[in-house]
Amino acid sequence: MRIGVVGHRGYDGLPDVLRTLLQLAPELGVELVLEPDLHDIAGAGALLDDPTTLDALLTLGGDGTLLRGARLVATTDIPILGVNLGRLGFLTTCSEDELEQALANLASGTYTAERRMALDVRALGRDGLEMKRWIALNDVVLHKGGFARVVRLKVSADGEEIATYAADGIVVSTPTGSTAYSLSAGGPVVFPTVESIVLTPVSAHTLAIRPLVLSPDAEIMVQAEDGPEELLVTVDGQVGTTFCMGESLVIRRSAHPVRLARFADTTFFARLRTKLGWGGLGDADNAGN
Repeated sequence: MRIGVVGHRGYDGLPDVLRTLLQLAPELGVELVLEPDLHDIAGAGALLDDPTTLDALLTLGGDGTLLRGARLVATTDIPILGVNLGRLGFLTTCSEDELEQALANLASGTYTAERRMALDVRALGRDGLEMKRWIALNDVVLHKGGFARVVRLKVSADGEEIATYAADGIVVSTPTGSTAYSLSAGGPVVFPTVESIVLTPVSAHTLAIRPLVLSPDAEIMVQAEDGPEELLVTVDGQVGTTFCMGESLVIRRSAHPVRLARFADTTFFARLRTKLGWGGLGDADNAGN
């Protein structure tokens, strides 16, 4: 079994985790395939250069590392197991202390691969031609950056105008991303397997504007009508581009869902209780994704 490994070099315990993985791999019949940065640290294992040859992906870090890993294997059907080396880790499946059992479960197939809807995001120029394209597991955000003024955003679904939002920006999220930026902006929590697209305005300048849950098959178009000359598009909080008047952002369900490896004791509601502080447990001050 070939398991790809990506990780965040900023975690102090990363070298120890890599050593543990390299010790466990032979007895489990696993070949570890490491991204270049991790290969440099470990000094062993195969080098990851073709994600399509993998049977599974292991991410070492937090939710950001898992989101990066999801983009790496976005067009494949391989499961992703996230190991949390940080504080929150809402998307990740297990902690560093549970790594040995988690790797054994992954190698033996003792897990459930939860299919998560992703978004296909395209930035179109004034001529209607595609400038940039991404896959988003969490969300895409169109926002004004550091400018202290509102922007007017015309939002349509399947060719019909929904509204023109006067706001600081808008978050278009998946159910998975409903517990990330969308939640902080007042959006609803959506069960991960209830496929839908959530529109959440950021600091809307009218009380009449509310978050909106749309069909997963809707095609969303966002255009800027007024505001700073240059806006920003951010995908999963990690990649993006600038956005100008006359350009369009087109968002629809991706043809390639992301598969997250889950174990019997890692349910969505258990994570809500422990990670978001529901029921008086966990760290509610660190709510997010």
